[in-house]
Amino acid sequence: MGDLVKNNFSDIYRGKRVLVTGDTGFKGSWLSIWLHTLGAEVYGFALAPKTNNDNFVRCDLQNKIHHRDGDIRDPHALVDYVKEVRPDIAFHLAAQALVLDSYRDPAETFETNVVGTVRFFEAVRATPSVRAAINVTSDKCYQNNEWVWGYRENDPMGGVDPYSASKGASELITASYTRSFFSNEGTCTVASARAGNVIGGGDWAENRIVPDFFRAAQKNQTLILRNPNAVRPWQFVLEPLRGYLTLGEKLLLHGKTYSGGWNFGPAMHHACSVQELILALISKTGFGRFETAAVKQNEHEAYMLRLDISKAVSQLSWKPALSLEQTIALTAQGYHDDASTGSLWDARKKQLDEYLSLSFHAI
Repeated sequence: MGDLVKNNFSDIYRGKRVLVTGDTGFKGSWLSIWLHTLGAEVYGFALAPKTNNDNFVRCDLQNKIHHRDGDIRDPHALVDYVKEVRPDIAFHLAAQALVLDSYRDPAETFETNVVGTVRFFEAVRATPSVRAAINVTSDKCYQNNEWVWGYRENDPMGGVDPYSASKGASELITASYTRSFFSNEGTCTVASARAGNVIGGGDWAENRIVPDFFRAAQKNQTLILRNPNAVRPWQFVLEPLRGYLTLGEKLLLHGKTYSGGWNFGPAMHHACSVQELILALISKTGFGRFETAAVKQNEHEAYMLRLDISKAVSQLSWKPALSLEQTIALTAQGYHDDASTGSLWDARKKQLDEYLSLSFHAI
């Protein structure tokens, strides 16, 4: 049997004041749950949850962590909040996270993902207590050449659709702030995290393939796949979050040695197409059906997207723990939990414990 996933991150988060922007979102809520179990004092800042079905609401996080409703585009709200709570480390996850929505409202996407990044770093710059800051962007930040091999951290930023371009721009802003304001010893250590397509229970965003699958199944409707052959680095939500927490641990313990960009994704051979993912979900759950449809002419979305995770594996000692089959199984279980009534706090903690008890597979 291989090493267990279980990791308390050197107990570095216990008693720490941790800021999470976007804590009402899918990944932000899961990260807040994990940090809470690690003994951190979590301070969230985000727009209010959109529905009562959101993971933040279902897990009763409002009563588990400190949270303030706010818009990261506001020039004062986040700065004032961060100065008030004086966090030790800050994770920036607040974002407009959907490609299709970026076509419908590109201005809001750029304001949220670009100006929001500036607001985040201005808040960090104004708060001396912050020793480490991680900007969570996306695998779509890279200039996509439809290569079969994975993008590395030193590949150029880019983006055709507004969402991808906004994430590339967010990375450039991160690099600029790092070199301009956070390069000297004694200043905050900054890094960015670039993850693949993250799936798992608690995600009910519109126009995202896995939530769309379960919504369609609930309504006995046929799911429409607009880009069935697109290959993506699918990951169960806890995999990249373990990467973010590992990176945060390294930043707090070792400072600027670990500054820069970091990819967190599945093993290369675990990337699969949209259609293969849906077929696996149908096989696992025993329900669902789909049809394919052409992508609209003016809505570009990359066909091939893979991440090279060699840097995180070699320098952070982080690696993915799950096979694609395990990713599908944990995702299906998460949505099964979502179908229950009442609080999901215990169910989420149970799934976290299950994940941490697994053994690593060879990659």
